[in-house]
Amino acid sequence: MATIHTKIPGEPTQTGTAMLETATSAIQGFGPINKIHQHLCAFHFYGHDMSRQVESHHFCAHQNEEMRQCLIYDGPESDARLIGLEYIISENLFLTLPDNEKLLWHSHEFEVKSGALFMPGVPGPIQRQDLDKVAKTYGKTIHFWQVDRGDALPLGLPQVMMALTRDGQLYDTLAKDVEKRFGVSFDKERENRACMAGPEHGIHPLANGGGKGLQTVLRETDCRPVDSVPRVFV
Repeated sequence: MATIHTKIPGEPTQTGTAMLETATSAIQGFGPINKIHQHLCAFHFYGHDMSRQVESHHFCAHQNEEMRQCLIYDGPESDARLIGLEYIISENLFLTLPDNEKLLWHSHEFEVKSGALFMPGVPGPIQRQDLDKVAKTYGKTIHFWQVDRGDALPLGLPQVMMALTRDGQLYDTLAKDVEKRFGVSFDKERENRACMAGPEHGIHPLANGGGKGLQTVLRETDCRPVDSVPRVFV
């Protein structure tokens, strides 16, 4: 299902607010944001409902050669909504994770080799140099804003998201819409990426939810008090 663009409630940004933002932007530093060097477009689906598919624009920065972190928006425009986060790590780092943690991470091999993960506006030969590395990695993605159902604000619990792992999962209408808007061909890129390889040890059986659905749920529990801190919140 394509993203439903619902107007966010609230008053328009006032001139005074815009002027203040202009002033602070000239004074303050934005180190973490300025490290962002890459725009990836891909598709995520909810870990408990593959029918809910979301076009996801990742704006990523390397922490080092084996880890990058990405802000995820529902589009590439300046007014796009921040809907989630993704952490991307190497196979080596993934293998150090506890088994119950591995379930939360998804593989990237198929979505890269299928052509459905791409860098908008970047020539194919250039983007394939980096995507060859991405194909060997794992990602952990959390979405906070369920834009696919038309929510005007980020409602509900954060949800674990998964990525494509085989043909037939991605809705054809969603794929064709993205291909048309960005002038790309997933099939052509699939041919160009056929020589790419995934993780050296193959996709770990516990990745991608271990082949099962995952959903974040909320449950009540006793709040452990700390000395000098009240036992209740209200």
